[in-house]
Amino acid sequence: MKSPLNGLNEINGLTGLTPPPARRAPARGAPAPRARTTEGARIRNEVRIPLHLGGGPALDATVTTFDGLPDGLEHLAVRFPAAPPPRASRTGATPPLVRLHSECMTGDVFGSARCDCGPQLHEALRQVAAAGGCLLYLRQEGRGIGLYNKLDAYRLQDGGLDTYAANRALGLADDLRDYTGAAWMLRALGHEEIDLLTNNPDKPAQLSAHGIRVRRVVPTGVFANRHNLRYLTAKVTRTAHTIDLEGASR
Repeated sequence: MKSPLNGLNEINGLTGLTPPPARRAPARGAPAPRARTTEGARIRNEVRIPLHLGGGPALDATVTTFDGLPDGLEHLAVRFPAAPPPRASRTGATPPLVRLHSECMTGDVFGSARCDCGPQLHEALRQVAAAGGCLLYLRQEGRGIGLYNKLDAYRLQDGGLDTYAANRALGLADDLRDYTGAAWMLRALGHEEIDLLTNNPDKPAQLSAHGIRVRRVVPTGVFANRHNLRYLTAKVTRTAHTIDLEGASR
């Protein structure tokens, strides 16, 4: 069987790929310290967009754009009219349900079965629409490594590496996502306290570090299939995602 590293050499030979040193980051076990968030984002514009997610009625969403985000990327907030008003949590009302969803072109747009991103996106939009809140669509493709690097990592995974080992073989960190901008967006929307829809423990940890109070974590569904089972298993064993794969297989 061909070594995954031989696959990396083939990629380099065919495309001239050289992992950029500037994209390297500390290993997950030793994250770089982050400064506490200071509010800097401002709402730029809002527009209503009906969302059709297959079966069922359209979801009436308001898409919000921002100025002043720390990374300068075009992140979006997809909001729903049932969301509580700003500062609702301070009056005893239920905090908004929030999902931080990192962009995944292969899963969100093309329906790739190699991950669970597409089904998670649709599930989250429906849940947030029902409960009231927002989905932050964050332009952090491939856990922050970018689309081309993600596809290079897929090539290495086909040779036997898991999703994190493939990143490291490319000279990249396990997860380069930084949720500072998400905290700024939430604060610009008036949400100081939230319920967070996620199975990733890093998301509530980062938001809490930036002063957003996470009242409770709501688990996402499990969308396992024969193409993504190894990927989901790595997320559970390597980065402590709360995904019930035993329950999914029953």
